[in-house]
Amino acid sequence: MTFQFPTRSALASDYERGVILVAVATLAWSCSGVYARLLTTDIWTAIAWRSLFGGIFLLIPSFFLEGGFSRRQWNSIFHPAGLAMIVCQTISQACFIGALYMTTVANVTMIYATAPFIAAFLSWSMLKERVANRTLIAGGVCLVGVAVIVASSIGGGTGVGDLLALGMTVTFALIIVIPRFDRSVPILPSSVVSGFLTFVLFVPFASTASLDAYNWLLLAAFGATNFALAFVLFLFGSRRMPAADAALISSLEIVLTPFWVWLLFSEKPPMATFLGGLIILATIVWHTAADLRHGRRARA
Repeated sequence: MTFQFPTRSALASDYERGVILVAVATLAWSCSGVYARLLTTDIWTAIAWRSLFGGIFLLIPSFFLEGGFSRRQWNSIFHPAGLAMIVCQTISQACFIGALYMTTVANVTMIYATAPFIAAFLSWSMLKERVANRTLIAGGVCLVGVAVIVASSIGGGTGVGDLLALGMTVTFALIIVIPRFDRSVPILPSSVVSGFLTFVLFVPFASTASLDAYNWLLLAAFGATNFALAFVLFLFGSRRMPAADAALISSLEIVLTPFWVWLLFSEKPPMATFLGGLIILATIVWHTAADLRHGRRARA
């Protein structure tokens, strides 16, 4: 009996480290709106240089994670599934920054929160994977919340931004699904390549005149923390806990991201965003709680 106590303690501490890593990753992700509001560059410049800095900072951990920097690992990104990952990541990055510039941060966050459910629907429809009924129901309800948010933006000046947020969400859902087609596709190398590709595509439209020391520092921090650091921390942390627990912690981003912008910049979302966001957030909490209960019964 006494020999089992250290094992339990080690497992508990490993789980706790996972919680801390995922929580810090969530905090880093939640700062995206703050970076976007602090920047004084145009959209094209923000997209290009944030992606470049993100790719550079993500290149460093790619030498040590997912098998390290091997020829086989990097050649695999040029397979059809790998190329699809790069295309989706490039579109998602561009839409993400564009959405932050063209609509409220709350709208972007709430629409993006539906990505796991869209991914589940794509897996069900394209791969014929079994998906729990509660997931399909939750996805349908979340789309109602998205419809409420987007419908209120038509004619209100933020419709394009909301559509960009929806485009980012769909492409991110595809990023989740593509590795299920080909499990050999490495995520980190394709993310690095997509960061560089996004830079190459958008830097011709960027304005170098707006890049003073202030914006250089912000863009570097944006790419390092929100793009690279958060991704790596979540990758490490989520492996130390059940998926439902990691999803529950990371869902705090939905609340924190618009909260920081409201606190620092007094950006108040429209009433439709509150209504649609409440629908989405309540559905996510219900679905995550159901997953946790199901996980506990399975382990019992």
